Amino acid sequence: MGMLGTVVAYPEEVYPLVKLKLAADRIRRQIPAEPHWAFSYSMLQKVSRSFALVIQQLGPQLRNAVCVFYLVLRALDTVEDDTSIPSDIKVPILQNFYRHIYDREWHFSCGTKDYKILMDKLHLVSTAFLELERSYQEAIEDITKRMGAGMAKFICKEVETTDDYDEYCHYVAGLVGLGLSKLFHASGSEELAPDNLSNSMGLFLQKTNIIRDYLEDINEIPKSRMFWPHQIWSKYANKLEDFKYVENSTKAVQCLNDLVTNALIHAEDCLQYMSALKDLSIFRFAAIPQIMAIGTLALCYNNVEVFRGVVKMRRGLTAKVIDQTYSMSDVYGAFYEFSSLLKSKIDNNDPNASLTHQRVDAIQKTCISSGLLSKRSLHVYESKFHYVTLLIMVVFLLVAMLIPFVLHK
Repeated sequence: MGMLGTVVAYPEEVYPLVKLKLAADRIRRQIPAEPHWAFSYSMLQKVSRSFALVIQQLGPQLRNAVCVFYLVLRALDTVEDDTSIPSDIKVPILQNFYRHIYDREWHFSCGTKDYKILMDKLHLVSTAFLELERSYQEAIEDITKRMGAGMAKFICKEVETTDDYDEYCHYVAGLVGLGLSKLFHASGSEELAPDNLSNSMGLFLQKTNIIRDYLEDINEIPKSRMFWPHQIWSKYANKLEDFKYVENSTKAVQCLNDLVTNALIHAEDCLQYMSALKDLSIFRFAAIPQIMAIGTLALCYNNVEVFRGVVKMRRGLTAKVIDQTYSMSDVYGAFYEFSSLLKSKIDNNDPNASLTHQRVDAIQKTCISSGLLSKRSLHVYESKFHYVTLLIMVVFLLVAMLIPFVLHK
């Protein structure tokens, strides 16, 4: 759908889109002057535009720590993801990466495009890391060490069982949740969250990505690297790549639904984690990706397009979530609405239909029992659009279009 079609179909999303565009432009203009921080924040925008936006919710010191934390783990992930690196070289690098971040002289060339630039200039990230307070450094070092060891373990080990799946997701994402909780605590803004809840925050996001990225991962060159657990997909096919083919669409979608149902088990922990956050900036930073995850799962569920291309939330809806998520009532509302969408797509002939209903009902019960649904400002699908809103959006759109011309004069 083109821009005009989007405006007509979802006019209430134009205003948040314009605000998002202005925010992105503002972030690009606010890059720090110091070379190492300029590189870090510029690279953050290149490897994850969405993360670069939500990180701006945080205060300066915590923002710097989280920026470095993300780039260090992104560099570690680049080493893991590069299938051209022989295992006997890759494993020691993963295991010792937590030491390398203290060494401004160390670098290892791998990855492609922006990720290669990140690896080639990792010394600049190390310089930024060494400027952080010691409590932040210790948290980042600890998580990097544990994640590197876990990644190394799975270089030589396939994801066979659902326990393996949870373990792998713990290493690559659950530990991110634990690390962020440590950083939030080190900032003095939050109590240290229980490990099981922090872990679920990471697993919910990671499983969503693994599900959504099937086609990209199966077509990886020089060889695919998949994390769908054999215990689940082997119920529906002899080979994981079979799901790419149209003749296997029914079984592919059943497997997809099985995996989405597996991911939903973490949603209630995520809601509990977010409900305990006290600082608004940290809350928004944590909540926005979780809403995106439940929304993506709802779109992926029972959707054969996962095996044909990219399934993701439209940009206008993403902008709306970023613009209007400010309280747990907004989070409960979004989880309730997206889980309702998923529920409407359940085919009772699906092998896991009963369990999927149970998981969705549990999420909705938590949302309803909060007593906050009626207080939310974020309405994912309910349009509160008026012509006054249209006028405001048109003005903002014109301003957004004129600003570049004014700045270049």
